[in-house]
Amino acid sequence: MTVAIAVRSLRVVRGGKLVLPDLSVAVEAGAVTGLLGPSGSGKSTLMRAVVGTQIVAAGEISVLGLPAGSPQLRLRVGYVTQAPAVYGDLTVRENLRYFGRIVGVGGARVDDVVERVGLTAESGQVVASLSGGQRARVSLAAALLGEPEVLVLDEPTVGLDPVLRRDLWDFFHELADAGKTLLVSSHVMDEAERCDRLILLREGRVLGVDTPAGLRERTGAAGLDEAFLLLVEREAE
Repeated sequence: MTVAIAVRSLRVVRGGKLVLPDLSVAVEAGAVTGLLGPSGSGKSTLMRAVVGTQIVAAGEISVLGLPAGSPQLRLRVGYVTQAPAVYGDLTVRENLRYFGRIVGVGGARVDDVVERVGLTAESGQVVASLSGGQRARVSLAAALLGEPEVLVLDEPTVGLDPVLRRDLWDFFHELADAGKTLLVSSHVMDEAERCDRLILLREGRVLGVDTPAGLRERTGAAGLDEAFLLLVEREAE
């Protein structure tokens, strides 16, 4: 396995609380890796550490062979937060043209990403007038502008209808087939089936790393919900 992201002995404390006590995990290059776990399991904290925006107490993270947060990674890593990171008083297209200038791309690329996230009809609307799911897609479009090699997506499908969720997951796999690495968090276990590999987190600890089929086989579970519960029970024994 070629590793795009390597996390070693990561320890993170937030607000006086130990969130990630000693986490080590690797993310495969050119694949869609799902980061699954209940709310409060440390998914967002781990993602912030991967993109270099989280202060860490100990450990190390490398992304594409460089320390996380290195200036050389700014155009090679795209990051979508849970809260939309775009300007509410600008239109969709104005936002993307602004971010496009930052990463050095023009109108053709803006048009392409607007279409890929399904916002062509809304491209002239002010972002503040959009639904929560549409604003999340504007953030995703902004992250895609520079064609990053690694995409870190924090619950990108929350609030989306089933058809759009399906289309976005298909798009994620198209990106992986083109050699991109995607780390996608979710607390919805049915989305786990759409991933090439899974990292299961609970209370800041890795319960398992495997393919969906591998996790079912290893636990003897019929579904991934059951597999997760079995891993929790085994850890408690």
